[in-house]
Amino acid sequence: MTKTRESSFELRIAFILQNKFTLAAFSGFIDALRLAADDAAKSRQIRVGWDVYSLSGGPVHASCGVAITTLPAPRDPAGFDYVAVCGGNSFDDDTPAPALMHFIRSAHGNGVGLLGICTGSFALARAGLIDARRYCIHWNVLEAFKSRFPRAQISLDRIFVDEGDVITCAGSTAAIDLALYLIVRHCGSERARQVMRHMMLTSMRPASVPQAHFFQLPPDGTDSRVRKALHFMEQQLDQPPNNLAIARYCAISHRQLERLFRANLGQTIGQTFRNMRLNYGRYLLSGGSLTVMEIANITGFADTAHFSREFRKTFGDTPSAFRALERPDQR
Repeated sequence: MTKTRESSFELRIAFILQNKFTLAAFSGFIDALRLAADDAAKSRQIRVGWDVYSLSGGPVHASCGVAITTLPAPRDPAGFDYVAVCGGNSFDDDTPAPALMHFIRSAHGNGVGLLGICTGSFALARAGLIDARRYCIHWNVLEAFKSRFPRAQISLDRIFVDEGDVITCAGSTAAIDLALYLIVRHCGSERARQVMRHMMLTSMRPASVPQAHFFQLPPDGTDSRVRKALHFMEQQLDQPPNNLAIARYCAISHRQLERLFRANLGQTIGQTFRNMRLNYGRYLLSGGSLTVMEIANITGFADTAHFSREFRKTFGDTPSAFRALERPDQR
């Protein structure tokens, strides 16, 4: 990497890659920085600077198997505006990493902003940076995060959350939006528009864009087996399992799981899953070109009439009427 005029960097970020990090989140974020760094889009680190580290240096493998060469993490993170910890499929490895914890705490103590990219947020929470902060967590790792950090405030209704000293991001393409947000802050809106033009993006999504998940967060105190079932159901929306399969996943009987759903949520398993699938259908109707019949099939309803009847009962409109209201250009 070529660095020029380091003292004039408007934005400088240190990336810490964890094993099995999410490649899309890291590559999207760093590519946005690359395009903001140089007027000629030649990837020179002029206005924006970055370095890519891991705890020991050398190659680090993404969850897809691609290896990225890294530098050993510096002793002193001062000089960077942010340290971005990039996680992925290794979030459930609870083996202590004292060097990483020390680095995160040192950065925080020196006033360096901290970014939790994808499941890099787990590392920030392990370092003790919870307090009154909200954490943006991808819906797919919600239960894993809650079980480890029960005091943490969790947000699934945003793609990233800025708490001042700590910014957490759901990962994947949301990392590009977070990068653009920081580019606007440090380099200006025109620089961000330059990045969007090169990346063929029509707009920058604000932090308040909700994640595409289709269940309501259960109340505090909800039985862990119900939470586990909800997580499994959310992952299986395109191929809905039957209630017996859900109970087997939770290692309890179907009858016992039904009792837990009624006691904790006031609904049966079937009612809860139907609402999830209807929310998914509403999401599919609001974007894309799938027909109502295709959406009914994807969301596990017997036919278009069944889907339309349940949709109208829940939302007050037929699927076609809802689509016309949401997308007037499609009328």
